[in-house]
Amino acid sequence: MATPEELKKKFWKALKSDMTVMLGLSDKEHGHTRPMTAQVEGERGPIWFFTVRSAVVAQNADASVPAMFAFASKDHELFATVHGLLRLDNDRAVIERLWNQYIAAWYEGGKDDPKLALLRFEPNEAEIWLNETSLFAGIKLILGGDPKEEYKEKTAKVELS
Repeated sequence: MATPEELKKKFWKALKSDMTVMLGLSDKEHGHTRPMTAQVEGERGPIWFFTVRSAVVAQNADASVPAMFAFASKDHELFATVHGLLRLDNDRAVIERLWNQYIAAWYEGGKDDPKLALLRFEPNEAEIWLNETSLFAGIKLILGGDPKEEYKEKTAKVELS
């Protein structure tokens, strides 16, 4: 049985490892999500995203706006929906700290590229699911066990702020 605190730790570990999320604003007009690479430091927010100023998400994140992202670990053992606030924050110290060859490949002008936008996502809550399916879970089901009971222990709503 995983506690909410254990689920949070697994979430942060998976996000640091896999990094790709589907990020979007929570409003209906700009609400569709797009794949983004999360830059995570430590086991709490903020979560940073490099993008271009012309992106819809950057153009509409000029103040703290409600946003969310969906995440699935590469091994599909952990899924999460995370809600929080998103804003444009071209903090030069953060850009310097997070800059790497993969980010540099997207910006011809480097760290001073006028197209560069750094988004700051402040997570406040998440729903996290573990999908630790196994041979034993299948056997339990065949023998008449209730998979819903075991699944209840592998999901939680957690505070991330």
